Amino acid sequence: MLRIILLLLLTVTGSLGSYAQLVDIVGPAPNARQMEWHQMEFYLFMHFGPNTFTDVEWGKGTEDPSVFNPTELDCRQWARIARDAGAKGIIITAKHHDGFCLWPSRFSDHTVAQSPWKNGKGNVLRELSEACSSYGIGFGVYISPWDRNHPDYGTDEYNDIYVKTMRELLRGYGDIFELWWDGANGEGPNGKKQEYDFPRFERTARRFADEALIFSDIGPDIRWVGNEKGIAGKTNWNLLDTVGFERGIGAPPVDTLNTGNVNGKSWIPAECDVSIRPGWFYHPNEDTAVKSGRELMKIFMTSVGRGSNLLLNVPPDRRGLIHPNDSAALMAFKGLRESSFRENLARRARVHVSSSRAGYLPSLLVDGFRFSHWAPDKTITTCSIELEMDQEKEFNTIMLQEYIEAGQRIEAFTIEVFNDGNYVPLTSGTTVGYKRILQFPRQTASKIRISVTKSKASPVLGEIQVFNCEDFGNEQ
Repeated sequence: MLRIILLLLLTVTGSLGSYAQLVDIVGPAPNARQMEWHQMEFYLFMHFGPNTFTDVEWGKGTEDPSVFNPTELDCRQWARIARDAGAKGIIITAKHHDGFCLWPSRFSDHTVAQSPWKNGKGNVLRELSEACSSYGIGFGVYISPWDRNHPDYGTDEYNDIYVKTMRELLRGYGDIFELWWDGANGEGPNGKKQEYDFPRFERTARRFADEALIFSDIGPDIRWVGNEKGIAGKTNWNLLDTVGFERGIGAPPVDTLNTGNVNGKSWIPAECDVSIRPGWFYHPNEDTAVKSGRELMKIFMTSVGRGSNLLLNVPPDRRGLIHPNDSAALMAFKGLRESSFRENLARRARVHVSSSRAGYLPSLLVDGFRFSHWAPDKTITTCSIELEMDQEKEFNTIMLQEYIEAGQRIEAFTIEVFNDGNYVPLTSGTTVGYKRILQFPRQTASKIRISVTKSKASPVLGEIQVFNCEDFGNEQ
């Protein structure tokens, strides 16, 4: 029996592989590491350092390292809560603009080694990387090029220092799924700004952590979404043109970052960063201002629900623990996600399509797997898909997914519901990408029609799902 099952699996896998080969890639497409990133969807940011104890957002770099002294730091608690909340990783501010390193760097005198925490023998990065590995989630690092403490900042020597610092970090803490750069570039302790050698920084990252995806205003792997509210554009292309742009002041306009470029030359998808609190670092007076599970769910719908990934900041408190209020909000958020998407009403629905293509079964659109995709004839760029459920059902949410391994193609679509013998308009959208979730006034019907009205090439869809859940806003 086991042999028969294995043979069947090999046959299905081989068939899917042959189907996939029939789809030509149109425009830029994600590489294997980017596809893994798309599937992560949601992970945590953690701002932690001297600012946690001085009650500021941007430290000046003159803080005495003695202020850093978490009394109960437990990175396993961070990783456990992240995993239990459904987050797929943690990105930590290994070095923020104040220059303080959360590991005992050999290239700075402003680190945990100069603090009283664990008598200067502690290493937050070591503990967190091991905790993430133990709980099966990814480990990422934010390492600010701006350094308001280092005496060499503002000189040619500082780029050498930064490369050595980055190499030390990237080589010493296992696999890193994301390296996070922002564009901040202010004055250092000598009153000078630094001319960053980003091409060299990128070469270093690729050499010592080739598995890591690099985030910045212009990628090269992931881009900033253009705001810190967790809101991607209703039109959201995973493509971006970067020629002539730089990180920071020279970045593309925020509206371009928010929507991408329809014919962009590179696959650089957007990441939505937002904090669970008003600030990014922990402040005691914000303990009662933590976003609720419902607020986080609304953000999920405007980030993951628009084809981006959600990077949610959850700053540890002065004990070195995730505050109970933050943890409770994360669990409420998880509960809402699970209850909202638990029952796919379109699972195994009958599927009727306007165009057929050999090797692509319409039923694959409702089998629960995005990889098993459907496409109309190669020459067709518009099509309609009708889902017929076994009986009338109440619903208010639909999820669409493209098979983006072949590129992002869909430019416009409509959704209609069958009512009183006719199809009537329900909602519409532009891009789909990895995932698009739309909500609309609650309906009761047995038939839904999705029509792709504009596409760069023959659309390739991986999954369509329908839900009846709480209303999180009609602007998805």
